[in-house]
Amino acid sequence: MEHRSQKKNFFERFANWATNATGSSAAFIIAASVIIIWIVTGPVFHYSDTWQLIINTGTTIITFLMVFLIQKSQNKDSKAIHLKLNELIASHQGTSNRMVNIEDLTEIELDHLHKFYVRLGKLAGEEGDITCTHSIDAAEENNSNKQNSLKQRKSYKNAGSHNSKESN
Repeated sequence: MEHRSQKKNFFERFANWATNATGSSAAFIIAASVIIIWIVTGPVFHYSDTWQLIINTGTTIITFLMVFLIQKSQNKDSKAIHLKLNELIASHQGTSNRMVNIEDLTEIELDHLHKFYVRLGKLAGEEGDITCTHSIDAAEENNSNKQNSLKQRKSYKNAGSHNSKESN
């Protein structure tokens, strides 16, 4: 672990420190204290434009910087969570490896997968066995079995010959 922490650049170390520091109870108490001091000093400065400008400027600068700091922290956390989930998916025999890196899919592709899993959830709810598993692979296997079964039906075979006679 020591070797990895030495590889972090200055910004990485600062961002980690700042994220931890600004998310603490002490940071909240300091921020609340600054606001209280600012309010209390209002009468001293006769609620002047400069008095208002100080708090407006300070909060704007801090907010602007915090947006980037929070985004960096969220990006890092999100990447770490995705990697952990990918490891779980890849290491578990019963899961579909197609789910690894789905965060790279488009919104439409993710919506399509979501609908698929909503349907699987309904199927699982209809099962008498709560340990019964459904996956994309199982669904494809079921679909393939269904298609093969349909092809064996006499009506299916006749439908194909009926269509070819009409087209001639």
